[in-house]
Amino acid sequence: MKYLIASDIHGSAKYCRMLLKKFEEEQAEKLLLLGDILYHGPRNDLPEEYAPKKVIEMLNPLKEKILCVRGNCDAEVDQMVLDFPIMADYIVLPVGNQTIYATHGHHFNPQNPFPGVKNYILLNGHTHVPVNKIYDDFTYINPGSVSIPKENSPHSYMIYEDGKFVWKNLESGEEYKPY
Repeated sequence: MKYLIASDIHGSAKYCRMLLKKFEEEQAEKLLLLGDILYHGPRNDLPEEYAPKKVIEMLNPLKEKILCVRGNCDAEVDQMVLDFPIMADYIVLPVGNQTIYATHGHHFNPQNPFPGVKNYILLNGHTHVPVNKIYDDFTYINPGSVSIPKENSPHSYMIYEDGKFVWKNLESGEEYKPY
């Protein structure tokens, strides 16, 4: 199965539109969203073309293809307007001989990994910085941010297929980091 993985849309209609165009172009079967869908939160500036209602209109028609976890900026009221589940703290995805624990990153992260679990992939957003780092018990992977990238990283998403992660620039579509 081919997944397009993205995090931290933060209500940007512009970057959500670009993301969904890439989802179509990539011909991914599932869109895995790692939280912070509609709102920007008090620590972030407003993203370009901030329009949460437009983001809702764009994502809801894809409800059958979306897997999503709750971010620190997502609230129960958001679930009332989104037609796909967003309230889970994490999703466990067995893929091939690997297990991916997908979460936003504000609860489980490299400083607070899943207890009692070994040899897994910890996949989360939250920091808005693309990362691939191997620890003793897990591999940490972060796709970066769709709308508010930090530390001079590009607006980005990832593709996961056949055991391989590839980071891509949302604006150009170019690969910039494989794993």
